[in-house]
Amino acid sequence: MTLTESECEYIKNELGREPNSLEYGMLDIMFSEHCSYKSSRPILKLFPTDGERVILGPGDDAGLVEITDELALAIGIESHNHPSAIEPYGGAGTGIGGIIRDILSMGAMPIALLDSLRFGYLEDQRSRYLFEYVVKGISDYGNRVGIPTVGGEVEFDDNFKLNPLVNVMCAGIVRKNDIVRSIAPNLGDVFVLMGGRTGRDGIHGVTFASEELTTGSEIEDRPAVQIGDPFTKKMVLEATLEVLDKIEVVGLKDLGGGGLTCCISEMAAKSGNGAIVELTKIPLREEGMTPYEIMLSESQERMVFVINPDDVDDIMEIFKKYDLPAAVIGKVTDTENLVVERYGEVLAEVPTELLSDPPVVYREAQKPVENGDYMELKHIKPEKALLKLLSSENIASKEWVYRQYDHEVQIRNVIKPGDDAAVLRIDEGKAVALTVDCNSAHTKLDPYNGGAGAVSEAIRNVVSMGAEPICIVDCLNFGNPEKPQVFWQFRECVQGMADVAKSFPVPVVSGNVSFYNETEGVTVNPSPVVGVAGIMDMENIKTSGFKNEGDKIIALGKTYHELDGSEYHKAIHGVIQGTPPKVRIEDELKVAKTILDLIKDDKNKDITGVHDCSTGGLGVAIAEMAISGDMGAIIDLKMVPKEDENMVTTEILFSESHGRYVITVRNKSVQDILNKIKVPAAIIGEVGGDRLIFQPSVNIGVQKLKESYYGVIEKFMA
Repeated sequence: MTLTESECEYIKNELGREPNSLEYGMLDIMFSEHCSYKSSRPILKLFPTDGERVILGPGDDAGLVEITDELALAIGIESHNHPSAIEPYGGAGTGIGGIIRDILSMGAMPIALLDSLRFGYLEDQRSRYLFEYVVKGISDYGNRVGIPTVGGEVEFDDNFKLNPLVNVMCAGIVRKNDIVRSIAPNLGDVFVLMGGRTGRDGIHGVTFASEELTTGSEIEDRPAVQIGDPFTKKMVLEATLEVLDKIEVVGLKDLGGGGLTCCISEMAAKSGNGAIVELTKIPLREEGMTPYEIMLSESQERMVFVINPDDVDDIMEIFKKYDLPAAVIGKVTDTENLVVERYGEVLAEVPTELLSDPPVVYREAQKPVENGDYMELKHIKPEKALLKLLSSENIASKEWVYRQYDHEVQIRNVIKPGDDAAVLRIDEGKAVALTVDCNSAHTKLDPYNGGAGAVSEAIRNVVSMGAEPICIVDCLNFGNPEKPQVFWQFRECVQGMADVAKSFPVPVVSGNVSFYNETEGVTVNPSPVVGVAGIMDMENIKTSGFKNEGDKIIALGKTYHELDGSEYHKAIHGVIQGTPPKVRIEDELKVAKTILDLIKDDKNKDITGVHDCSTGGLGVAIAEMAISGDMGAIIDLKMVPKEDENMVTTEILFSESHGRYVITVRNKSVQDILNKIKVPAAIIGEVGGDRLIFQPSVNIGVQKLKESYYGVIEKFMA
């Protein structure tokens, strides 16, 4: 068990007795960091969670926001880091399965998946293996279930060689009057378990995810990794949607981390009720399973429905049609206890409140002692640097990844992968933009600005597509919270994220905390993955590529002396050091609102392209626009809005300062557009030709840019 001595004493005091072995097992998983959020709960209260469009904030399987008068967007994000480190194909696949079920549990039809991945550099053989099979696991699962993977991001760094990060976001659509909650409010209602049979896989999955990995984990912890079955999941999805259409479902929840113990206790506790579970009714995959194994199993593709007993025959007919095992396994009671029985004999009896709401642990936070070493770095020729950045694994085309995903299924996808955000058609001329973002290097150097920057970048990405940000979900990946320096990183990061979210304002409606991402003393760089959803009119969609000869190029937002923590430092010099870019929240907000106002007012389609500046800075942003549009441009770097005139070319090109966008505008309308802009902005160049020229020091053919940008990952994965 992972229960601490003080937790065991607390449990004994609450129960008034010593728990038996089954009860200890159930309490052990529910007190785990993964289920209880016992370390993070006080810090997560910093997030804003209410907003004009928010229907349901954190606390359920997914968040819900209004997107039209009739429709809501269900959105959530999860990590499957430890399982993917042990068994990358199955770990990634079951991560996809879990987040799909979370969306389904809200009554929503899943419409999109996005993934945020981190690995060691691909020159490392094990990193290539993990990368290949995580992508394959995501691809095979999502493609077979029929849900498009429409976007994401990948970051490579030696820091993630032993501990990859696999975060997955899912969004779905539900009519507002069809929303379902994971509750069990009515006494006498029954619990119906449907889907995959319960087996011995995934036992102790949540406790395994709440401790550091070791070199022996690949063998010792493999039984804790669940086994996914996308074909069964497809049937589960279809059957669930039909049940929701035909039967009055009172409550619905998937079985993920913590299995039946977590699912039943949380549903009952939310309504102040109890529950009885009869073990002999549960469809099993293996013979001789003990009560401990049944209640802790995290076997996949399982859902629990709470319905009136009068509806049992009707629901069973639907499950029979889909050839899915199903059974009434218990009922809602007024005891406020979760009672586990076998042939009527009570094997365990624990208060649902104790299971679902363990006490908070207040961790010590201590700022790490700063490393005073700072390498003075020589600038290399900007032309050479730009080509090297475009061919770095963190910037080069991720086509090798997304071409394995079916992003066309459901035919909602308007913008193909590779732009700033995914855009999906919804209803009545409306669309949603979805993105996930994070810069782990920035967060390592400065957790506050790294967290703030992750939110800012995600917001910029949906704004660049023409969408108004409406909500945030987050997946917070950190090391061992018992270490004061790690918990300080976490606290500072959340504060930075919260400050930006409050200022826009964009509420946080759902999320996940993944602690203990450490292996053999190596702690992952803190990685706050931020997902943002935005709403837009279809007619306002913008893309990043150059479109027309003669279009003027306008840079908005100011560039600062902020090369530290940049991809330029990583890719060219192999260092992460110094002070990363600062998020100037007020400036970030003003520029984002300026872009949105320009797009909404652009009735004549004079704005032909929009792209934000992030990894690689202004130089990479403009190069990506040239590559996407297969057109060149001439840029006068002296015209770029900047902190002062002492900036060298390398800083202007590759600083990763926040709050910046590049737009292209038809020549005839450029002055009208400029007159509307009330933030630092300037015409810096013009689209045209087949070469990208940054005067006075860069002159590269677009074809050469493309040769550097494409095929990088393919060479490693051949």
